[in-house]
Amino acid sequence: MKKGELVFVPFPGVGHIVSSLEMAKHLVDQDHRLSISILIIKMSGFDSPNKSYMQSLGSISERITFIELPEDHKEAQSFRNSNPIQFINSFFENLKPYVRNAVKNLIDSFSTRSDSPTLAGLVIDMFCTAMIDVADEFGVPSYVFFTSGAGFLRLVTHLESQSTHQNKDITEYKDQPDAELIIPGFFNPVPLKVLPDVLLDKEARPLVFGQYKDMKRTKGFLVNTFMELESNMIESLIEDKLIPPIYPVGPIINLNPSQGDKQLGGTDHKEANIVTWLDSQPISSVVFLCFGSMGSFDEDQVKEIAKGLEMSGVRFLWSLRKPPQKGESIVPKEFADLNEVLPEGFLDRTAEVGKVIGWAPQVTILAHPSVGGFVSHCGWNSTLESLWFGVPIATWPLYAEQQINAFKLVKEFRLAVEIRLDYKKSNYNRSDHVENQAEILIVKAEEIELGIRRVMEADNDIRKRVKEISEKGKKALLEGGSSYTSLCRFITDVCFIKYINTDKDRERMDIGKKVVAYKGQSNDSRELNVNQLHLKELGLGSAVDPKDNLL
Repeated sequence: MKKGELVFVPFPGVGHIVSSLEMAKHLVDQDHRLSISILIIKMSGFDSPNKSYMQSLGSISERITFIELPEDHKEAQSFRNSNPIQFINSFFENLKPYVRNAVKNLIDSFSTRSDSPTLAGLVIDMFCTAMIDVADEFGVPSYVFFTSGAGFLRLVTHLESQSTHQNKDITEYKDQPDAELIIPGFFNPVPLKVLPDVLLDKEARPLVFGQYKDMKRTKGFLVNTFMELESNMIESLIEDKLIPPIYPVGPIINLNPSQGDKQLGGTDHKEANIVTWLDSQPISSVVFLCFGSMGSFDEDQVKEIAKGLEMSGVRFLWSLRKPPQKGESIVPKEFADLNEVLPEGFLDRTAEVGKVIGWAPQVTILAHPSVGGFVSHCGWNSTLESLWFGVPIATWPLYAEQQINAFKLVKEFRLAVEIRLDYKKSNYNRSDHVENQAEILIVKAEEIELGIRRVMEADNDIRKRVKEISEKGKKALLEGGSSYTSLCRFITDVCFIKYINTDKDRERMDIGKKVVAYKGQSNDSRELNVNQLHLKELGLGSAVDPKDNLL
């Protein structure tokens, strides 16, 4: 039988790259006739992973290969010194010839291989929509790998649709601090203040909405989430006739990141030192503070965090990194001396109960039994990792869609406690990166102390719910689970799509996807339990198992 090749085009940020690689691993593990080529892209301003970093991320199938693209010398300016959305759009437009050439070379190489696969399609990152045109040029489908959650996808697609079809402009409410939005799939009104800054900016908003319009041209969204976590939001997306099919395939996380972490500042010695300290702490006694690969604070805020930790009396492990200076990469660096930013005597006073570190092996820490709470920026990867290990979160979002993630965790899912929902550390206008810090309101030590105490409560309802959703997330990936089934459905659709030749067939296939998405759900559990596509019921032939038909 024919073999199929997918080309992944991930955004060059570490979180996006790692998620894309894990997604690729799941796909090739699911069907031995699938192979995947991942394009590695370099972008100025980012410490973009290289081929050796990718190969270091645990065990990788021989059916996953990496293609490093040349650096785009047409790039006129860095991410830091421009409107980020405009820069990203321009960057990937300029990158099209390189991607086109890489795909052409890949197809040409098929003729030299005895097992000669067929190009099945492109799987593009949510920021790489320019590559939809490349897929069209080669006559293959494109799919979006959406590395955030279904809630954020539902939010932006709804706002884009209202803007396009009803001429609604949410920026009109920008100066109304208590304004709220009704978003399909959300139980609660969404405060305007938790929206990303780019959606409230008249210049940037059309660029973002343009990306989401382009996404609707694809054949579907692979979303890093699972039905049991975001059922209402996923169902709302499925019901929207303007949105391509939805494949909830998460939680996609890297559970063995230690080798790759060493490329980002980690060492065996550092990790061993951290684990040794955690081993000496009581079970569920330590609160872990970490704000992602780009998270950092100025000195005033650092001192408030330190004060809040001391006031709480809770054992802590704190990942503290130095904000980048103007003209540097946007990724924070290690402090040469922690005493230069911490309150005088803090390290001595807390030596028996706390540890301050720079780089943090986050998965290793969250998996450790001594960790009982996580003060987090609520990046989606970090959120899924914390839920996977059953560690409740205290929310402190910084940028991008993290405020929406925090809102969902606290208000929609009741899986986290709030330190802040609407805190924003501007990374929207990078040219003003340093100057903007003065405009950020300081989170006071008393708020931090309260959040830490609440997240560390031993028997609160949030901790119980987090443990429950942790088990559901793991089951979703097992055979018969919701995400396992969704992944099978995606493979079937990629394999089957070449045989759908008429608009009528496509319409029936879209209906089939929506029927399958709901089949087996009860109103109470909303759990997905579908083992195969019953295409015969839809007039599309006999039932298809993804292992029986490929291209």
